[in-house]
Amino acid sequence: MSRSAAHPPPRNGFSLVEVLVVLMVMGLLATVAVLTMPGGERKLRDEAERFAARTLAARDEAIVGARPIALVVSDRGYYFERRLRGQWQPLPGKGFDLTGWADGTKASAGRQRIVFDSLGLASSDAVVSLTRDGTTLVVHLRRDGKVTLDAG
Repeated sequence: MSRSAAHPPPRNGFSLVEVLVVLMVMGLLATVAVLTMPGGERKLRDEAERFAARTLAARDEAIVGARPIALVVSDRGYYFERRLRGQWQPLPGKGFDLTGWADGTKASAGRQRIVFDSLGLASSDAVVSLTRDGTTLVVHLRRDGKVTLDAG
C-alpha cells in the first residue's frame, strides 16, 4: 500500500458548511447590532420618515384630486389643508390631521406653508431639520415635489 493512500494529504481552506455557519453567525450579530441601535436615533428616523411619507401622500392627493393641497409645518408640528369654497380647510383622513413632533424632538422649520398643485409641484423649496438626542435629520421638500431625507 502506498504512503499517499494511507495518509491523504491535509486539506487547506474551509468547507462550505463552515463558511455558511460563519455567515449565519455574522448575520445574527448584525441583526443584534441593528436592534440595539440607540433609541433616540431610531425614533428620530421613524418620525422623519413618517413626516416625509405623509408629505408625499398629500402631494399624491393633490395630483389625484386635481386640487391644491397645503402642508403647514412649524416648530410644534404639521398638518395638511385643502382649498374648498375659496378657503383653506383641514384635509380629512388619517395621517393628514394635526401631528405634533414627538416629545424630545425639536424642529427648526419656522412656520411654512407649502402648496402642492394638481401636477404635484410645490410652491417653494422647504427644509425641516429635526433634532433629537444630538442627532439631526433634514427633510428637504423640493419644488419638483420630491421629498428627501438626509443626515444633518
